[in-house]
Amino acid sequence: MPFSHLRSDYERHGRTILNPAFVSISVYRFGRWGFQLENRLARTVMQKLYGFVNLFVANVTKIWIPPQVRLGDDFHIIHAEGSLSIHPEAVLGDRVGVMHNVTIGINMEGGAPQIGDDVFIGVNSTVLGAIKIGDRVRIAANTAVTTNVPSDSIVVGSPAKIYPRLGPFKRHS
Repeated sequence: MPFSHLRSDYERHGRTILNPAFVSISVYRFGRWGFQLENRLARTVMQKLYGFVNLFVANVTKIWIPPQVRLGDDFHIIHAEGSLSIHPEAVLGDRVGVMHNVTIGINMEGGAPQIGDDVFIGVNSTVLGAIKIGDRVRIAANTAVTTNVPSDSIVVGSPAKIYPRLGPFKRHS
């Protein structure tokens, strides 16, 4: 299990093991490590242990990150006061930040989102379906995203409206 990821998760989430975000991400990393073991017996044991631990952690923290999710580096749960649900097939890029009460993907047919690097997802937002969110996108609070979003955009509202990102923070090619 890569302890460098745990160390950076610990630093990013307030340097306390009692932070629900840190606990949930630690359980996710344990599950991901266990599901990737080559030894079949060890993998089965780790999957059972992960399932048992995650049952309690997910019910207490209301954060559900299945081990099949591919998280990039520096994933940050900014506020862990509400729920967070991520589809098992979702792919999140590097430096993605999410607020509370966020849903990424749906548990029915339709696929899972692919989210780029340096993306922020605001409070009570949903990103649904087999869509692609580009790099450096900001998704505002209470936004329902169901279509592809190009890089360097701001997404606001429900239904979502996409605006180009202007100003000093836009990366120039």
